[in-house]
Amino acid sequence: MTTSAEQPREKNTQPQTLNVHHSSLYRCTRRTFVKTLAAAAVAGQVRAADENLPPVRAITRGPKFHWFAYYDKLQFDPANRFVLCNEVDFEHRSPRADDIIKVGMVDTQDGDKWIELGESRAWNWQQGCMLQWLPGSSNEVIWNDRQENQFVCHILDVKSGKKHTLPAPIYTISPDGKWAVSPDFRRLNDCRPGYGYTGISDPNRDVLAPEDAGIWKVDLQTGKQSLLMSFADLAKIEQPGGFPEGAKHWFNHLLVAPDGKRFEFLHRWQGRAERGFKTRMFTANTDGKDLYLLNASGKVSHFVWRDANHIIAFAGWGAKEWRFQVFEDLTGKAEEVEGMLKTDGHCTYLPGNKWILCDTYPDKQRNQNPYLLRLSDRKLYPLGHFFLSPEYKGEWRCDNHPRFSPDGCKVTIDSPHTGGRQLHLIDISGIVG
Repeated sequence: MTTSAEQPREKNTQPQTLNVHHSSLYRCTRRTFVKTLAAAAVAGQVRAADENLPPVRAITRGPKFHWFAYYDKLQFDPANRFVLCNEVDFEHRSPRADDIIKVGMVDTQDGDKWIELGESRAWNWQQGCMLQWLPGSSNEVIWNDRQENQFVCHILDVKSGKKHTLPAPIYTISPDGKWAVSPDFRRLNDCRPGYGYTGISDPNRDVLAPEDAGIWKVDLQTGKQSLLMSFADLAKIEQPGGFPEGAKHWFNHLLVAPDGKRFEFLHRWQGRAERGFKTRMFTANTDGKDLYLLNASGKVSHFVWRDANHIIAFAGWGAKEWRFQVFEDLTGKAEEVEGMLKTDGHCTYLPGNKWILCDTYPDKQRNQNPYLLRLSDRKLYPLGHFFLSPEYKGEWRCDNHPRFSPDGCKVTIDSPHTGGRQLHLIDISGIVG
């Protein structure tokens, strides 16, 4: 499959299978994860799992670098064949306004051939340019870009090459593919480098809680956008213990519920004298009304909707420590997810909600450890241990961010363990059946 304007590059002729369990580049492969599982088993958290790791292969190659970024986007096409990713020719520094990345897809059924689709000037290391398949479409992809002094998004038909551009960026898309919600990427770049876009400065940089910016809803047919809620609106909602002096507010990590009726987002703030930020989690109707404060602990990290009424998130709850918990929307009920490792990671449910896919940040040996949890018996299956060299840190770190195929039989990760960040495909069909 190629576009009318772009021709595919040379096929990937490198060996297609890399068994990281035996690779010379695979460092400290088993010790840390086995010890973690053993300790968890002793504590009654999970049962120790067999280190019979599934097969892994690199599906992109150098000299340029490739990654997809976040874990909650549609990376695979509905037929489980084409895998989207970004391409860049440098690493280990922040993006500049004149840095351009290529966007494309890998044909996993034709020698992992790279097919270039376009480019972007609006991107970051943690979430790329929001490249993803348009829900409900087998042909259309969408991504963010910058044109002159405006962030935009492109929708491209990868079969016909037809492209149209809308005058607004997107973050997360409704299940029917008709609308999206988006935060202020200018403010994100100022408050949380690695998640916003450079090239356009935040006009409200010195305003703690602006009234004219926040979360927008974007019509993907017309490009019309409307402000659903402002930073000032959320700053007025009482927080237990209050906000610190000089608290600056921003939004991040938005996600629409599977039925398209509500969406979730994180409200973050940082006081003038504080070193770190705090977070609370809200849900709202798609018109921005019926706001519900789902977690006010100040400690919320990664999350995903399990179904239309429940959200799994790594968060605190009252006096509890950070844990993976399932929250019920609009009720305030929460329950810890037994079996999950008690460390932060990027969590999703495989289709059918019988398995949880997650990963870890680098352990003491700097291995990142994606894993599966089978919910029927809380058994944990490691998917590999991937070394992250010390150069990958801070804003330009390379998290695994595991993503699954629509059939639930494949997982992709971003990892530089073979020398520079590249995309790797893990076959989990032998585990999930």
